[in-house]
Amino acid sequence: MPYASGLSAQLGIAAESVWGTPVTVTKFYEFLNETLQWTPTFLDGEGLHSGQAYKRDARTVISRFSVAGDVVMEHTDGQTTGAAASMGTWWKHCLGSAVTTPVQIGATTAYRQTHTPGSKAGFGLTVQVGRPQINGPTVQPFTYEGCKVASWEFSCNDNQIARLTASLLGQDEATATALATASFPAPNGVFNFRDVSVFTLGGTVTTAAGRTTIASGVSVASLVSGITISGDTGMKDDRYGFGNAGARGEPLENAQPTITGTFATEFYSRTELYDVFKANQSTPFQIDFTHGDAGSSNPYRLSFVIPALRLKSAATNVGGPDVLEQAIEWEAYDNGVDPILQVELVSKQSTSVA
Repeated sequence: MPYASGLSAQLGIAAESVWGTPVTVTKFYEFLNETLQWTPTFLDGEGLHSGQAYKRDARTVISRFSVAGDVVMEHTDGQTTGAAASMGTWWKHCLGSAVTTPVQIGATTAYRQTHTPGSKAGFGLTVQVGRPQINGPTVQPFTYEGCKVASWEFSCNDNQIARLTASLLGQDEATATALATASFPAPNGVFNFRDVSVFTLGGTVTTAAGRTTIASGVSVASLVSGITISGDTGMKDDRYGFGNAGARGEPLENAQPTITGTFATEFYSRTELYDVFKANQSTPFQIDFTHGDAGSSNPYRLSFVIPALRLKSAATNVGGPDVLEQAIEWEAYDNGVDPILQVELVSKQSTSVA
């Protein structure tokens, strides 16, 4: 008997072979919340009818519809060999990555996924949310087809588990599709604030064999208590046409994508951050979350590498007797040589992330 509350909720996804053609979900995630919803566009007839004042029920129609919403998850580390809860699938769809299968690190149980941004044309997810109703109680399935990640945000703050938020655009919703049986890998840990093992600015960037590294980066001395890293892919989401029964066509990229973010920190040293901002010069940046051992001293890893990060704001002001805080806003730029962003995962997952 399920709980008559969110305690029995579930969320599963699967990549579509053809965008907008739903498939059975196979990967299930522990999630914090979701806001996916089907939204119709109502049209009310406006013709004048002698003696009629109110809108008439018989002349109200739904012309078209769409799906949109967010999924918020804690970022897991991938302690299982299978793809049951691969965060790599989410990163593939967040970035438009070409990665399909993780690469084994030597003769160990550790595998590496190196994701970089690419086109999201043809990318699509079927997403099913199980929402428990009180009557029964019964978990009702809501299945969304043709879901694309239009934007995403990674965040981690002081005393917090790392989170990934995926903002989706979908085509349609079905309520007749059967609820998939959820299965979760065990164990599967999470990355948190304490796990940051690399947090550097500067250094020498090298990209070789499809992997970007930074040598001689300088550890940030300021006590940074929070970070966000966000990606936004501008998409034409109003592609409607005759013969499609009001359903939206595949959203297509139609604007320059952006990678932006923030640091929340104390005002420790003017030269470390503010002078970099004033100099209007880009700098390499890397942050790694690591813990445990995926195999032969290769820790579970979530790594972000940005070869050319430019500080856009570094405000600090006196607000009273307390330690001064500094709010940093930044943006990643293409340096013409290296990928604008690399997200790397090291885990035990050996199977496809597609």
